[in-house]
Amino acid sequence: MTWLFAVIAVSIGVSLTRGGKLSNLSEIYARGWWLLFVGFGMQIAANFVPAANREVAVWLVLLSYLPLLLVVALNQRLPGMWISGIGILMNFTVIALNNGMPVLPEAIELAGGDPGMALDAKHVTLDGNSHLPFLADIIPMPGSVISLGDVLLAVGLGVFVEDQLQQPLRLFRHRVQGLPGSAAGERGQV
Repeated sequence: MTWLFAVIAVSIGVSLTRGGKLSNLSEIYARGWWLLFVGFGMQIAANFVPAANREVAVWLVLLSYLPLLLVVALNQRLPGMWISGIGILMNFTVIALNNGMPVLPEAIELAGGDPGMALDAKHVTLDGNSHLPFLADIIPMPGSVISLGDVLLAVGLGVFVEDQLQQPLRLFRHRVQGLPGSAAGERGQV
């Protein structure tokens, strides 16, 4: 999950070098944004499920994608959202078909981990019986291994953040609506 925060930081940096405004961070608006906390909270909770309860962890992860997909659906017209949605669907599919996210042991080793370590409750070892292995966690990153779905999720999120920081200054902050002619005062004259 750390890599996701790195992507957001890079998106902010790229946007600022292209003239984006850091003040726009407070103006970012996405419908149903609070569902992100529900989805990611469920994924974090799955990390604490003991390996003996694999089914619970896998179901938590699978169910966590529903609120995330709902956020994507509610905001589908915003830049980057459909890319993130494809990434979420890719992860959901590979986890559902394999009863956990398959992980390539060699990628764990390249990422700095022990390939012989016991996988947690929501991950399984990628082997010849794994379905859709190209969607599994096969991309080594420092300290973690990610999937193609994770990459698309990150790219979509990066596009969204970068776009939001590039938006022009809004006259009415926080989507407050003004009334036509309200600047004229009560007398109607200036």
